[in-house]
Amino acid sequence: MEDKNQTEVTEFLFLGLTDHLHHQIVLFVMLLFVYVVTLRGNVGMIILIWTDARLHTPMYFFLSHLSFVDICSSSIAPKMLCDIFAEKKGISFMGCATQMWFSGFFVVSECFLLASMAYDHYMAICKPLLYTLIMSQRVCVQLVMGPYAMAFISSMTYMTLTFLLPFCGSNIINHFFCDISPLLSLACADTSMIQLVFLYLAGFIGILSGLIIMVSYVCILVAILKIQTAGGRQKAFSTCSSHLAVVSILYGTLFFIYVWPGSTSSLNINKVISLFYTVVIPMLNPLIYSLRNKKVKNAFRRNFERKNSLMVLVIHSSAMLYHRCWFIMCSKKNAGLRINSF
Repeated sequence: MEDKNQTEVTEFLFLGLTDHLHHQIVLFVMLLFVYVVTLRGNVGMIILIWTDARLHTPMYFFLSHLSFVDICSSSIAPKMLCDIFAEKKGISFMGCATQMWFSGFFVVSECFLLASMAYDHYMAICKPLLYTLIMSQRVCVQLVMGPYAMAFISSMTYMTLTFLLPFCGSNIINHFFCDISPLLSLACADTSMIQLVFLYLAGFIGILSGLIIMVSYVCILVAILKIQTAGGRQKAFSTCSSHLAVVSILYGTLFFIYVWPGSTSSLNINKVISLFYTVVIPMLNPLIYSLRNKKVKNAFRRNFERKNSLMVLVIHSSAMLYHRCWFIMCSKKNAGLRINSF
């Protein structure tokens, strides 16, 4: 009888980030700006890598996929922007499951893509003579498909476990998107075992990808210390600095949300941190790589100069065509006048 009196949840309602109108306006403008910069930066990075032949190397192949993942990770932003001023911030049951799956998929993909990039840096610095032989096109594709496969398995696991739980009470999520912790707090069942599974799964993903990165950079550090020239050391450090900055920001943020003890009890703090890794980090990645990478800056400069040259050529051609047409018209007019005067 108790089960029959419970109402099954068919949709969820978000509490969002704030209810104050002034804060909503400021937040909307800031998030819209960040989202536009994210799209322009990551799409521009992908186009630049695929159109510039000098960037057709494994490192930039991985970077293009990282930009693609960042674009997809920021797909939560349009829904969040629409919900800022909405009175009812709702999402369907299946829509919530889909949102959770995709957000988890792209976060895990980014973690393992960063691990693949660390391995690529290791091969480039520690084994430069064998680099082109080992990092073939087939190996690069495998190092990209591996993260997607790991992300698919992990996201399917925790999404299935979460949405097999009964949701029969409150449907109000204290968040701005469907995340694991606030959803588990709404389940009408004991979730202690599932939370433990999620903790182990997040720990496995973080430890495995982090261990690959850590071992790669320990070997890189040893190799750098053996370099005799200061220029060679500086070049090796500059190759890894952008990647290390991205790794530190992402792993630090995810650690405080999913691994740090007691993080599930402070959902308001988690909302702020989640906002950082779902919206801000996808914007930072192309900026970090473009500002700290000479090849990317040079490629951007060449692309910009090529566009300027093309624009100058179009303007010059248009001006020449205009003067030519004006000369012909004037010639015909003068010829007509001579005939009439005759």
